[in-house]
Amino acid sequence: MLTLFKNCEVYTPDFIGVKDVLVGGGKVLSIKDEIKKPSSLDVEVISADGLKMIPGLVDAHVHISGAGGEGGPSTRTPELQLSMLLEAGVTTVIGCLGTDGMTRDVREVLMKAKSLRAEGVSAWMYTGSYQVPTPTILGDVGKDVAMIDEIIGVGEIAISDHRSSTPSTAELIRIAEHARVGGMLGGKAGIVNLHMGDAQKPFQPIIDAVENSELNYKQFLPTHCNRNDYIFEDAKEYGKKGFVDLTASSYPYFPEYEIKPSKAIGELMKAGVPLEHITMTSDACGSLPDFDENGKLVKLEMGLPKSVFDEIMDAVRDEGLELEKALKVATSNIADALKLPKGRVAEGMDADLVLLDSEHRIYHMMAMGNFMVKDAKLLKKGAYER
Repeated sequence: MLTLFKNCEVYTPDFIGVKDVLVGGGKVLSIKDEIKKPSSLDVEVISADGLKMIPGLVDAHVHISGAGGEGGPSTRTPELQLSMLLEAGVTTVIGCLGTDGMTRDVREVLMKAKSLRAEGVSAWMYTGSYQVPTPTILGDVGKDVAMIDEIIGVGEIAISDHRSSTPSTAELIRIAEHARVGGMLGGKAGIVNLHMGDAQKPFQPIIDAVENSELNYKQFLPTHCNRNDYIFEDAKEYGKKGFVDLTASSYPYFPEYEIKPSKAIGELMKAGVPLEHITMTSDACGSLPDFDENGKLVKLEMGLPKSVFDEIMDAVRDEGLELEKALKVATSNIADALKLPKGRVAEGMDADLVLLDSEHRIYHMMAMGNFMVKDAKLLKKGAYER
């Protein structure tokens, strides 16, 4: 069946006006001022008057198979549930392992990515974990990226953090170069996702790696760049050369430390960081620990995917940022950084579409042309969700 959305305000994420959008075979087939219903075909026509159509969000940092454990076995976080993505407007997710590369396995992340694909959304992943040498499936990060369809890069490797293995410049260069070559062979980004900790001058390991190799700054995707005031100040300069990723889920839990992501977007742009260099991810299902000055765990929370959607809308409502600019940090910007054919509403692209009502609530949602939310009702859940 074809689906024809009539009279929706289309954000590609750039605003292109009120259009009709025809969907079929999992793709966007046509975007025009007016599309007449083909009389010879089975077409569902949906009136989208007053609705905004945006690309499905790309959440590029989610602990899809669970994470955590810094406070002992009882603090391990659970797997991601499909409904958590759908209520957040996320149609594409990138999984990662995280802190625990010792008792958890990269293969768990791979199988969860396969599971999410089977449930109807797009899913990829990073190989590796915080630790260096980092765990892999085929024995080398480059081989994983080149030969396993779901693996697009390496991460999250921890630097500038008391939980990091403190990789040397040579080790970081070697990981990035292997990932890059694997990406070239596999037709992927081969990017290195880096967990940024609370150490002073947190970007220095990346700067040292670039200055002592033929790598460039866009080979790295440093995340948690709003975790405290001094990393954020450094990000204003670093972001002129490379990507800076804001973490959305931790602000509500640590407002005394974190720079609110919705506010951070505008501040980075005012400092001269190109909008295309700014991304936002949730760190969902990851544990959000707080340690005292002696390294003792004193607080532990868990992130949620919906935090990205909420921060985008806060950027529009509270910070006065245009919707099309706010959307880019979780759609086209991250899709371009990871070289994924996602993050845009365009003819020939996957029909990953979210339609918002006047209050910016999700009213319809498609993932690869299949309705996941319709008339504000969730149509699909994961296999073991009630």
